Amino acid sequence: MAALIPSASVEARLNIPEGICVLTYRPLDIQAIITSVGDDAAGATAVFIGTTRNSFKGKVVTRLDYQAYSKLAVKTMGDIVRDAHNAYTRSEHRTAHSDPPPQPLIRSAVHHRLGTVPVGEPSIVIAVSSPHRKEALMACERILEDVKLKAQIWKREFYEGERDEEAEWKANVVH
Repeated sequence: MAALIPSASVEARLNIPEGICVLTYRPLDIQAIITSVGDDAAGATAVFIGTTRNSFKGKVVTRLDYQAYSKLAVKTMGDIVRDAHNAYTRSEHRTAHSDPPPQPLIRSAVHHRLGTVPVGEPSIVIAVSSPHRKEALMACERILEDVKLKAQIWKREFYEGERDEEAEWKANVVH
């Protein structure tokens, strides 16, 4: 029996100068997301792919369901990307010919699934391009942790041998 999808949990997309934020019911196209942050000035692209794992605390996970207050969640994701872009500077890599100084981050993409995500499939993909790896990696992790903590997206975990009504809603927590 399929779960009813709340009307607030709809696909959404936000394009900002720093990148793109997407909520979708469709499977995530990892290569397209990576390509979307590509730039000739990028010396690094950091990527995080969060997938549905098959177990949690000794229980067999059969699937995850995601719901969101999409209009607010995509705005929150955009704020998170902007904050990450404003947080990093890289003065030690400037050269005498750096006019203007190079951007510490070039472009970011955050794509999150809605609805049912089977075991092994990505539920979130984050890609960040930067001239240097350190900023790309740091920003990628910061974006992930902030999305988990702040975005209005909720996860319900379903376990083998348990009725759907017993599925657990999981709080977003930072690890």
